[in-house]
Amino acid sequence: MIMSPIAANLQAIRRRISEALQGDSRAVTLVAVAKSQPPAALAEAFEAGVRDFGESYVQEALAKIAALRGVDARWHFIGHVQANKARDIAGAFDWVHGVDRLKVAQALSKARPEARAPLEVCIQVNISGEATKGGVAPGEALGLAREVARMPGLRLRGLMGMASFTPDTALQRGQFHALAETRRAIVAAGIPMDTLSMGMSEDFEAALAEGATLVRIGRAIFGERGKRQAA
Repeated sequence: MIMSPIAANLQAIRRRISEALQGDSRAVTLVAVAKSQPPAALAEAFEAGVRDFGESYVQEALAKIAALRGVDARWHFIGHVQANKARDIAGAFDWVHGVDRLKVAQALSKARPEARAPLEVCIQVNISGEATKGGVAPGEALGLAREVARMPGLRLRGLMGMASFTPDTALQRGQFHALAETRRAIVAAGIPMDTLSMGMSEDFEAALAEGATLVRIGRAIFGERGKRQAA
């Protein structure tokens, strides 16, 4: 049987994840970043074993969630969260990875439907120091974590961060290490966290070496992005 390109890519990524873990039994969740991909591509990835999908554009994501209503998948919002989109995000998604402001956390908590389990969230930390990336400074993460952990509609799971886009593996690992250290400090302060959402197509092996438990991979699964669907 000929394997589809998406299935073949997934097989290769899973092999690389296993090799990067070097026998570590840590559970790693693979989130297939599906922004700009059509529902058929997501369905193909689901058939190949993917259960977690990441989206960055709210309206595009809502259309795909509706189109794949019969698919038992977990939906992760990985884009910048605007407070005025909080109701749509809180109602449709299972995870949000980019909580970086108290106002956003409050809006998501308030908008989460009572009939659903609390929204799983990660606080975004700017580990590269680049102005083009969102997230709180590492030193501000504990304060925001204390606030988020008290919100009834949310379940604080961990931290998310993006390293600099660079071929320098040592620099990538240093930034991912900083995120891991930030999580350790928050846990030591009495706030439970079990998730480090870090690593993408270009750098997930460096992230795994520093303790990632969730990697967000798009291009290496689906190929180059298609034209963005209407928002």
